[in-house]
Amino acid sequence: MWWKHPYFKYITASILFLIFVFFMRELHMISPFLTVFRTLFYPILITGFLFYITRPIVEWLSTKFSIPLVGSISIVYAVLAGLIFLAGRQLFSTIKQQVEDISHLPTQLQKMADKARQEVEKNDMGMLSTHSLEREVTQYFSDLGQRIGTHLTEVFSTVVGAATVLLIIPLLLFFFLKDGRKLVPFLTRAVPGKYREEAVHLLGKLDRTLAAYIVGQMTVAAVDGVLMYISYLIIGLDYALLLGLFVVVTAIIPFFGPIIGVIPAAVVALTQDPMLVIYVLIALIVVQQLEGNLVAPLVLGQRLEVHPMTIILLLVIAAPLAGFIGMVIVIPLYSVGKVLVKAFYRFLQLSKGKSGEQVP
Repeated sequence: MWWKHPYFKYITASILFLIFVFFMRELHMISPFLTVFRTLFYPILITGFLFYITRPIVEWLSTKFSIPLVGSISIVYAVLAGLIFLAGRQLFSTIKQQVEDISHLPTQLQKMADKARQEVEKNDMGMLSTHSLEREVTQYFSDLGQRIGTHLTEVFSTVVGAATVLLIIPLLLFFFLKDGRKLVPFLTRAVPGKYREEAVHLLGKLDRTLAAYIVGQMTVAAVDGVLMYISYLIIGLDYALLLGLFVVVTAIIPFFGPIIGVIPAAVVALTQDPMLVIYVLIALIVVQQLEGNLVAPLVLGQRLEVHPMTIILLLVIAAPLAGFIGMVIVIPLYSVGKVLVKAFYRFLQLSKGKSGEQVP
């Protein structure tokens, strides 16, 4: 009968689960779980990225030089700490100077706004009231000051939370690197014997998918940032180092990340020399061509098997739903979901005895 079909059972279970979640939310019983999730989400997310970046180095040290795992992790930590110290020592004065200089940027923007206002007053022919605009701007910044004062406690708690996350991440990363290989046996312990081999194969596929994306995209982001930094130096743009570091952060997002990253550079170029905006855009086009035709094919290749149009649509959907973080994680989540759907179908075939193939 149709109600005995496996798909009916799965659909019924899904509907019951959604009903359960709905009532939990209406009864305000889900709030503690959401609080725990929000508290752990960012540390685990950042640790996951760092785990996939540092794991190949740790494994290479362990296998190449027969160093115990804890020793390899300690060496990686020591090298990273040394690099951070040296980089901070060498770049601190430059970054400090650029931060001090960039503090004058609002004054330059204000001068440009005053000049634009004068032009509007000369040419608006009475259709636009600059005094009303000035009142609106003044009122906005007045309200902004009040809001900042009102939410000062929230700002303080956010800073404390960020500091706590920075302290927790190294500890989490150590245990991820030390005990990461134990995760697959732990997750497959309760899987029945005839499915265990496929489950291990599936988890290995998920691990390789995430590793391919994270390591590849972080490498592409670093190359984009370095190339844009060199471009900024060539065209003589102020705050080149800070703007290049900003590109490294935003370029983690495919396609749109580098474009977002050059927006501050375009603003700085506009205050320095409007002609520099064109040079910034030319630099972006050149770097994107190098990335698309040389860097990305070498680093990423076709390992994710996700069509570029699918990536663009995913990013467009994720941006309004979850902002920057959503754009960062949506593609690996989609890739993982794609692997899980294929594996689920194979498991159904295996359970019916129609296929003895392993999960890809």
